[in-house]
Amino acid sequence: MPEALIRGSPAAERTWRPDFVLDLRALVAPLRRGKGDPSFHTELDSPDGGVLWRATPTPDGPATLALSRRDGVVRARAWGPGAAWVVDGVPALLGAEDDDAGFVGHHPLVAETRRRMPGLRLGATRTVWDQLLPAILEQKVTGTEARRSFRELCWRFGEDAPGPTPRRMKLPPTPRRIREVPDWEWHRAGVDQSRRRAILACATVAHRLEKAAEMRGEEGRALLQKVPGIGIWTAAEVAQRSWGDPDAVSVGDFHIPSTVGWALVGHKLDDAGMLEVLACYAPQRQRAVRYIEASGFRRPRFGPRFSPKDYRTY
Repeated sequence: MPEALIRGSPAAERTWRPDFVLDLRALVAPLRRGKGDPSFHTELDSPDGGVLWRATPTPDGPATLALSRRDGVVRARAWGPGAAWVVDGVPALLGAEDDDAGFVGHHPLVAETRRRMPGLRLGATRTVWDQLLPAILEQKVTGTEARRSFRELCWRFGEDAPGPTPRRMKLPPTPRRIREVPDWEWHRAGVDQSRRRAILACATVAHRLEKAAEMRGEEGRALLQKVPGIGIWTAAEVAQRSWGDPDAVSVGDFHIPSTVGWALVGHKLDDAGMLEVLACYAPQRQRAVRYIEASGFRRPRFGPRFSPKDYRTY
């Protein structure tokens, strides 16, 4: 839906001019769970500059946020009970609270990517549950499997996004709704028992886990890891998005250690080796990883691709 055709008065709106180079697409990319994510819709390539749509839970209730940019000014409009809250958080979402002071590109690839992409910052949603649910679904499965599960849970158990969205959009299921999902629906969505247990454990204490976004840093990650089934990797994935944690490295990832190794030292690394190579970037190790990922570097591939396991057949 072109910006000029958006119907319906927003419940809240604001304009904001960032005092830094803003790469809107790069900032929001980590929040989108695949092209079929029901909570996301992008129209950034339309002739009028485009609109980015995001349906999200807030402490005040559900909200739909529409972001557009023209002449360096970001325009934010929102609908739903959480509209004022989500509009107030637009600067944080788009990296205004990110501080890269003291960061040095110790490796040529990192330094060159930083020079080439000055608008790559770390944004913060300020919410935990909507990032925790998909992160758990991504545990020990392929991205394709995880995105399918998230998509199916949103469509069947998420609320309709408020506002004049360009197409039907859904919010992630609430903790209360997740606790009501029957056994066969988990199976239908391809979610195995271990991930299901972790999701239900988090849903039971979801209101407490939201405090992690206020605590931030290692303390916030430690709070998340108090829940059974939430380890270093999952806590880091949430921290990167919920409060833009610049040091939260996804230890235990299937791909990242190898990618970091080939990009920075020319050979494969395990988790310990990756942390050793990234030590010079502390306390901004995750920022270095983001630059590597954004550089377009691709590690050498050996052997056949991993075949996803369809848990719905069991």
